[in-house]
Amino acid sequence: MGAKEQLKQAVLWESAGDGKVRCRLCSFRCAIAEGQVGHCAVRKNVGGTLYSLNYDKVCAANPDPIEKKPLFHFQPGTQSFSVATMGCNFQCVFCQNWQISQAALEDGRINGRAIAPEQVVAAAIGSGCRSIAYTYTEPTVFMELCHDCGQLAKEQGLANVFVSNGYMTREAIDFAADWLDGINVDLKAFSEDYYTRLCQARLQPVLDTIAYIAQETEIWMEVTTLLVPGENDSEDELKQLAGFLVRKAGPDTPWHISRFHPQYEYLDAQATPLESLQRAERIGKEAGLRYVYLGNVPGSRSECTFCYECGRVLIERTGYRIHANAIENSQCPDCGAAIAGVEL
Repeated sequence: MGAKEQLKQAVLWESAGDGKVRCRLCSFRCAIAEGQVGHCAVRKNVGGTLYSLNYDKVCAANPDPIEKKPLFHFQPGTQSFSVATMGCNFQCVFCQNWQISQAALEDGRINGRAIAPEQVVAAAIGSGCRSIAYTYTEPTVFMELCHDCGQLAKEQGLANVFVSNGYMTREAIDFAADWLDGINVDLKAFSEDYYTRLCQARLQPVLDTIAYIAQETEIWMEVTTLLVPGENDSEDELKQLAGFLVRKAGPDTPWHISRFHPQYEYLDAQATPLESLQRAERIGKEAGLRYVYLGNVPGSRSECTFCYECGRVLIERTGYRIHANAIENSQCPDCGAAIAGVEL
């Protein structure tokens, strides 16, 4: 193994006896035997020590609009430097990034190149980005790289954001809280059956993550739900989901409802009808959420930010482009209503 490919010792693990180690990064809390990998296939027990296999395997490093994450109330109109490595702790049958998220699970392949945290931060600054986004795959499973980049980024005046499935442990959230400024959490459904059958995971840990971030940290949070026809789009389930967000995350939490298109192994389905998206949007607003957006519907007025008090268009968007931002000092210029977010 070359000098640039030394294994990186993992964070948040402990010995579990009999040569096993227990990972404390995500809610699977894998007990990993000697020579084996965890549920994510990118963390390995070598001689009783847990190592990251993807620290020096960066497979994406490029600027993106922050709106692509999607984060609509966090430094709107800015660029975020997106970083990813291979690996994921979920096995979603409709994953849009399956080529990089599932390769390690399917055939042990972890491709990428070594990019030092200093290089990541320099590239972010050089490309005019205001933040670094750990995205495309699950950032929890490359937490070591996130941590090293994140601390350096903060020192250089950059923010850090996660795009996550929300399966991290409370310990992992606390570990990142000093340098993590924003997060978009996928709340894929409000059904245990959905998570078990389609993601090989559980619902409750995601709900716990959302509640903990909202109530116990200063991390700005937005939530995304991919609306899959016939799976998570019933009126009753959407009412439960929206009600949970209002109660546990608060009415200022933006909810992004994204249109599904067939992907990966889930191909025998139609794209989400626009009527279903609009119904979900209505349910979210009736539940009390102030900011509800439709995603993957280019040109929809539901991409824009409206004042929840007087209805004025505050941020006008088409796709990931902002055409106008009328917010002044985090307030609506017409009625003075406070508009939640970061550096609006």
